[in-house]
Amino acid sequence: MRLDLRLIAEMIPPNVRVLDIGCGDGALMAQLATKGVDARGIEIDMQAATEAVSQGLAVIHGDADNDLAFYPDQAFDYVVLSRTLQAVEKPREVLRQMLRIGRHAIVSFPNFGHWEMRLKLLFGGRMPDTETWSRPWYETPNIHPCTILDFLALAEMEGYVIEHWLAVDEKGLKAPWRRSVRLANLFGEQALFQLRRG
Repeated sequence: MRLDLRLIAEMIPPNVRVLDIGCGDGALMAQLATKGVDARGIEIDMQAATEAVSQGLAVIHGDADNDLAFYPDQAFDYVVLSRTLQAVEKPREVLRQMLRIGRHAIVSFPNFGHWEMRLKLLFGGRMPDTETWSRPWYETPNIHPCTILDFLALAEMEGYVIEHWLAVDEKGLKAPWRRSVRLANLFGEQALFQLRRG
């Protein structure tokens, strides 16, 4: 299972209700089922959604930018958006919908403030790709890349409470810069945040 999904699975307690937005083939949902979690998924890629359904998972074909409005308030304990925030058209609205639908939101994203990304752009003069995000710019779904500092600024502006956060590298080592957001922004390849409304 992908690193951020494994870490998200560790963050979610047993026996809760979870909506996994952009659930892909349902790997996180399958893992959460072992903890007694009632997990539902929404996926824009029809092939991935079909694969998840064929495994017996409750997944529907849908789009985070348009379909979250149809979910009732507080229908879930946790709403998860893993490595998808940077690919949605309206990330601010998607976060609002997540925290309307669920009591907690968990978001993971590649940190475009990582030192390797900065250096590749500075010295190479071209859009970088890394081990975490290894696609050329013309094939990537990213339309709103952000850094850890960008996400923190958005959370503060929206009045969200950050319950937990961490920065990790692709090998699964948690960044030791918990007390320094600026160092986490420089050295963390991926970020995970758990939020709730203030």
